[in-house]
Amino acid sequence: MSLLANWKEVIDTANLSAGRRMDVISRWLIITRAAVFSMTATSGLIGGLLAAAIAERPNWLNFALAVVGLVIAHGANNMTNDYFDLEGGVDTDEYARAQYAPHPILAGLISKRGLLGAIAIFNLVDAGIMAYLAVQTGWQVLVFAALGLFISVFYVAPPLKLKHHGLGEPGVFLVWGPLMIGGTYTVTAGELPPAGVWLACIPYALVVTTVLMGKHIDKREADGAKGIHTIPVLIGEKPALALNMALMIAYYVTIGALILTGTLGIWVGLVVLAIPRLVRVLRIYRKPRPAEPPENYPVWPLWYVAAAFYHNKLAGGLFVLGLVLNLVWPVYL
Repeated sequence: MSLLANWKEVIDTANLSAGRRMDVISRWLIITRAAVFSMTATSGLIGGLLAAAIAERPNWLNFALAVVGLVIAHGANNMTNDYFDLEGGVDTDEYARAQYAPHPILAGLISKRGLLGAIAIFNLVDAGIMAYLAVQTGWQVLVFAALGLFISVFYVAPPLKLKHHGLGEPGVFLVWGPLMIGGTYTVTAGELPPAGVWLACIPYALVVTTVLMGKHIDKREADGAKGIHTIPVLIGEKPALALNMALMIAYYVTIGALILTGTLGIWVGLVVLAIPRLVRVLRIYRKPRPAEPPENYPVWPLWYVAAAFYHNKLAGGLFVLGLVLNLVWPVYL
């Protein structure tokens, strides 16, 4: 039970309390930043469920392998970012990354060599999954995988460093939307997505982007000082807050449009149950960040990202539930 409590705490907060004994699983959940894997799993589930609603014979094994492969790729991406940000002098003990959660190397959880080895192993496992899915469904899988790998590696790696040039947020939109959702659809259905599925990639990609945008708002001053030109650094805090609120609202607008045009079944409209949480999050965004963290707040100095992720989890979960209900009882306008 104590181990389960450890794992739950790490998944919920990205941290493990000082009074708890660090076990092997908790250590790797922290190293890979597993607290945010739910976003990747949700994108994969959306893609597979969209395929199951359209394809005559969806391949459930391919669906499962795709979701597992995406989560592994997310872990590899997080470790790659930590490695290159440390090597590039971005991550230090004073920078936000090492303050809101343990940095794998700075916190002594793993050595640089060990982190590189873990990145290699994760990528090798993913390469095996990719090869199998390519044999099963065709060369198109390689395009999805290659584009996702390119964006994830060069998000912080030289020479491109996409995050440093205001391209991190668009990159995340593409990866968690068309690439993850469209790719999982492709391997599950055995064919490329039709136009309606490409459009259905948009809503969840928006709310994943709000999480990254929230994080970059929280780190705006520190990033600006280091020459990292994220969108909040480029446009300023107030416009970035307004943009992020607009993206959250756009999630519901786009889903409504997709339901009204018959692209999605009416059950996806269950996402309206997340609107009360959206309202709470918008109130947080309209107020200044507190000078001190609330009691027992786990990820300080981050603030706006936690609110965006809080909204993301319910909004995405209801989207998935709506797609499941659509399989059981399909109703379209």
